[in-house]
Amino acid sequence: MEGWGNRIILKHALGATMADRIGRMVSRAAYGKISPSGSKGKVQFMGMPAPAHIGMALKEVDTPALIIDLDSYEGNLRRMADSAKASGMRLRPHGKTHKSPIIGRHQIERGAVGLCCQKVTEAEVFVAAGIDDILVSNEVVGAAKLERLARLARTARIGVCADNIENIRDIAMAAERADARLSVIVEIDVGGRRCGVPPGESALRLATTIAQSNVLQFGGLQAYHGAAQHMGTHAERADAIARAAAQTYETVALLEREGLPCATIGGAGTGTFELESTSGVLNEIQPGSYIFMDADYARNRNAAGDAFDTFAFALFVYTTIMSRSDGERAVVDAGHKAAAVDSGMPVPFNRPGLEYQRPSDEHGVLVCGSAGRLPELGEKILLVPGHCDPTVNLHDWYVGVRGLNGGTPRVEAIWPITARGALF
Repeated sequence: MEGWGNRIILKHALGATMADRIGRMVSRAAYGKISPSGSKGKVQFMGMPAPAHIGMALKEVDTPALIIDLDSYEGNLRRMADSAKASGMRLRPHGKTHKSPIIGRHQIERGAVGLCCQKVTEAEVFVAAGIDDILVSNEVVGAAKLERLARLARTARIGVCADNIENIRDIAMAAERADARLSVIVEIDVGGRRCGVPPGESALRLATTIAQSNVLQFGGLQAYHGAAQHMGTHAERADAIARAAAQTYETVALLEREGLPCATIGGAGTGTFELESTSGVLNEIQPGSYIFMDADYARNRNAAGDAFDTFAFALFVYTTIMSRSDGERAVVDAGHKAAAVDSGMPVPFNRPGLEYQRPSDEHGVLVCGSAGRLPELGEKILLVPGHCDPTVNLHDWYVGVRGLNGGTPRVEAIWPITARGALF
């Protein structure tokens, strides 16, 4: 896959409306400017400048920056697409991970049927970019959100999850007002203890309500086991998914006996997709983090007891050593505002003995054992995020680099993280 840089032709990749939005981001005005009318208090936000330009050597990229290793990224795309095809699964990757219509298009070009997202605003970004098959794999509550969701269904195929009968009635009212039709998927709790009704009769009641509506379509079941994704051993994950699959199978059978076939039986994540793909129950897998990987997923063990290495690290926070006040530590310019630490600290990439500690807003501290070497002032290093999804949401741009595994790494692509901050 060559020439990623040429694919930043925005009106082709994203459509005119989204291209206009991104065009404003490209402005070099870093913080904003007073509107031309000079009206008091009116500020036009112009967005952050990108930390690099195409053709630049990696060592020249400003920091902190979010780097994609394009070679590893493309390999991850290919491995998941090949796995889904081989197992006969529909692949609907999760857009909440990357928040990028450009990346979403790469996934669809390789066979994905559409995308998942978690928020209506994420769905709006993807639909505006021409991605027309979206599942909001989450519950959506509130008149304003449902009104926008229903409007999207007039121009795209939109599905949404539900686990409450009152919510289903509200979705129907919004769809009727918008003269739209929405697919509603019943979410069942298969062990995650978050959203979802109990499998069985509770799911049947909701599915029946959906099917009786003139403006809703019963779309099937959502059976995602989020808590299983980071269970450390393969045996733990296999046991959790086996129990989830059994509950899902029984619920599907109950619904079918009542004349309610499930077009979609979805779920699975990066940590368990191989198990769901061979369960004989799900027909759609919805992984997200596989395109980037992160340090938390790397702590999982595979069936042989080795590190989970199905996918390669492809996402990094690039950071500069900004302080070397003594010989015991080095301070980098990437702290809480550049890398999420909810699932553990970032890990220095290919720097044995080096450890990232004590992040604050703008700083992180590097220490090393006897086997390591502290980098010098001004040196730049790559950090593997502890959790890729929230780390992405801290940045405006991806900097795509070719050649990290040999040669002179150079910037080949700069992609806006268009749905960054799409939280409602």
